[in-house]
Amino acid sequence: MNDTAIEATPRLNNPKGRASEVFAAFLKLGVTSFGGPIAHLGYFRDELVVRRGWIDEKGYADLVALCQFLPGPTSSQVGFALGLLRGGALGAAAAWTGFTLPSAILLVLFAFGAAAFDGPIGSGIVHGLKVVAVAIVAQAVWGMARSLCPDRERASIALGAVLVVTLVGGSFGQIAAIVIGGLAGLWLCRSDGEAIASHVSFPVSRAAGVAALLLFFVLLLCLPILTAGVSAQGLAIFDSFYRAGSLVFGGGHVVLPLLETEVVRSGWVNADQFLAGYGAAQAVPGPLFTFAAYLGTVLGPEPNGLAGAAIALVAVFLPGFLLLVGIIPFWDMFRTRPMAQALMRGANAAVVGILGAALYQPVWTSAIAGGYEFALALTCFVLLTAWKSPPWIVVIIAAIGGVLIGFG
Repeated sequence: MNDTAIEATPRLNNPKGRASEVFAAFLKLGVTSFGGPIAHLGYFRDELVVRRGWIDEKGYADLVALCQFLPGPTSSQVGFALGLLRGGALGAAAAWTGFTLPSAILLVLFAFGAAAFDGPIGSGIVHGLKVVAVAIVAQAVWGMARSLCPDRERASIALGAVLVVTLVGGSFGQIAAIVIGGLAGLWLCRSDGEAIASHVSFPVSRAAGVAALLLFFVLLLCLPILTAGVSAQGLAIFDSFYRAGSLVFGGGHVVLPLLETEVVRSGWVNADQFLAGYGAAQAVPGPLFTFAAYLGTVLGPEPNGLAGAAIALVAVFLPGFLLLVGIIPFWDMFRTRPMAQALMRGANAAVVGILGAALYQPVWTSAIAGGYEFALALTCFVLLTAWKSPPWIVVIIAAIGGVLIGFG
């Protein structure tokens, strides 16, 4: 075995697979995987661990731990890694394409049909989608706070992140909150290193990992400079979505405030379009990051439409995949260090604060205009949290409620 790979290989059933096989498996998952990243991981386990035997239980748990550690869309990163494990680079690309394509197509179609929502019924549906976004983000904040801020130290870090984002604002404030949260974690969240149960081996050398990490940082640092010097809207779109995708710790919902900063405050998309698309994204299967395809379609300056959707979609997913490929060869060595674990505890707590701030502005302030909207949002929140209703059903209920409010 290559000495740069992680030591032990998970037990696989026929470990070599064709890209077409990987694509077919993930296309099925992309059509049927409702419910967000945690649910996606359950679907992956049932289909690829239990039924197909691509990886064993311990190896899968180890892979999920790796992807939860990194910035980016956790379920898509797990799928990308499983495709890489099964079919190499082509398998990774096939896994991402199959899992992403269904929801991306649906959201692009929704974007093209937005003009049909100008009448009172259409406006009511859009209003309902904005209201359901309040319930969905509140659910995400509540769930993440319970898991990522279980003690007073991390709760305080989250509160500090809210203050930083409120006082500073913009993408700089969000980056500062994550950096300060990580540093605070080094001070407040130290403990003994977590036990490491298993190892996973991928066909990625250390040289390839270093190259992926270098490309990640070169793009993150140089794209804004290049965008400032070159008047190219396509490049500006790629830069904005790449930067948003680079900073998403803690799950797909965290991309909401990052993208809002990039596309709404720049004037590319108005707040109503943004929240309506975010609400619609809850009703489709697959990763929440495909919300970028909707935004790329509706943003004001060209390229938009299909070209804008393609640019935004690739840009928002790319950094998470580069980081995954870059860290894979070094994962076992890095994750055993208590300081690294403390850093990530603090950064994840800060993410809860950032999302909590976004729950108020722009989500609440743009959607809740009175008691009717508040009651509808609260109903959706109870359905999601207490009744465990599927998100797509809650979205339909919110859309009907928005129409009724419009005629009320």
